[in-house]
Amino acid sequence: MGAGHGHRWFVHGHSPVHELAPEAKVAATVLFVLAVVVTPREAFWAFGLYVAIIVAVALVAAVPLGRLARRLVIELPFLAFAFFLPFIGGGERVQVGFLSLSVAGLWGAWNILIKGTLGVAATALLGATTTVPELLRGLERLHMPKPIVAITSFMVRYGDVITDDMRRMKVARESRGYDPRWLWQVRAVATSAGALFIRSYERGERVYVAMLSRGYDGALPDLRTAPAPRRDWLAALVVPATTGAICIAALVTA
Repeated sequence: MGAGHGHRWFVHGHSPVHELAPEAKVAATVLFVLAVVVTPREAFWAFGLYVAIIVAVALVAAVPLGRLARRLVIELPFLAFAFFLPFIGGGERVQVGFLSLSVAGLWGAWNILIKGTLGVAATALLGATTTVPELLRGLERLHMPKPIVAITSFMVRYGDVITDDMRRMKVARESRGYDPRWLWQVRAVATSAGALFIRSYERGERVYVAMLSRGYDGALPDLRTAPAPRRDWLAALVVPATTGAICIAALVTA
């Protein structure tokens, strides 16, 4: 599982949120996101309460709000489409200054913006309070297929290895006069990409053979300890229970 392998999103701490069982946190995050998705887009008050819940959990977990906000940058490419919806949407239109915007497009953009942001914030908060090995163990305890857990584990571990290879190849190119300002030097990048692919493939083959020689049978060793205490489940499910109540109220009053 790559025990001890952390990630740059994790915020080291000993808060009550950090100490919860990983499977309870994963389940709570999934339920929270589902409630957010089901909530009608017109229920502005509900989304305000969801934001307050995220902020409250971040404060309890001692995760800096500024650091959590920076994690939201990852969603910007996906929000680019939402930006154009008011301009390309059809139906009724409203005049905002010199712009003619689609009402349906505005609602669609708002829906994507708020629900996407809350979903990314919830998963970022999960990553900030749970290490990668704990996340993998949590997924396994939630009965996710073992091959998927194994593939995810290898992907995380060798993602760092490949990144280090890319960094070393970049240093080697620059030490030989590589200058990306010139178009004809793009060939060096293409050559490096091909070499990196071949090197990664060959390393994967060697690692797989080494694993087989050590008894690997297609599944990772079962690293389960005692089941998650009931108090962990009760504490973790407070958030999705509250979110579910807000969602139901929003659906009833819609």
